Amino acid sequence: MITEETRRLSYEEIKPKRPVRYDQIIYILRNNPEGMTAKEIAVELYNLKLIPSTERNFVSPRLTELVKKEKVRVVGERVCKYTNRKVAVFQAI
Repeated sequence: MITEETRRLSYEEIKPKRPVRYDQIIYILRNNPEGMTAKEIAVELYNLKLIPSTERNFVSPRLTELVKKEKVRVVGERVCKYTNRKVAVFQAI
């Protein structure tokens, strides 16, 4: 019961921020038409002081949602310059 309640409270806290984060991600991707990884987007948002760290988890869930909403698409994969791992590259539609 407690975990369900805390999960719901966390969701309610983040819910108003989601549309703002969507707009921020789309803005970043439109200014980088070649596409970007989740980590690269996170670094850009951090540099703009829009998120508190470069952690990709600030954008990754929103990217998944934006793909489902057909606002963003996966256009390939490449080795991320920050993580040195092969990851998805996203573009705004």
